[in-house]
Amino acid sequence: MAQATIRTRLREIAYARSGDKGSSSNIGVIAYTAEGYRYLRDFLTPGLVQTYFQSLRPVRVDRYEIPGLWAFNFLLKGVLGEGGSRSLRIDAQGKALGVALLAMELELPAELHDLCVRKKEI
Repeated sequence: MAQATIRTRLREIAYARSGDKGSSSNIGVIAYTAEGYRYLRDFLTPGLVQTYFQSLRPVRVDRYEIPGLWAFNFLLKGVLGEGGSRSLRIDAQGKALGVALLAMELELPAELHDLCVRKKEI
């Protein structure tokens, strides 16, 4: 029997910051909860991120884990062409890539939903 899931977006589980490093962009993804971090450690793989940004043609995506902060840093090699100062791209420094990644849809196991999703403040 298939496991029950809830369709959500990455932004419900984590927030992100992004920027540039020469011809590459880095995206920091920080989970709101420890359970969210554990889920993302298995789900948010370098291969998935590379496929998600395939239109930008990353040469390679590396992921660095920062478990004490419930965070990951993704380095998208080559997505900025020759680098921010030489690019004609609208977002030459990759500042919007974190927001773009947060729009990723995912199927979160129903039993993890309340443990992973950011609590809405009243």
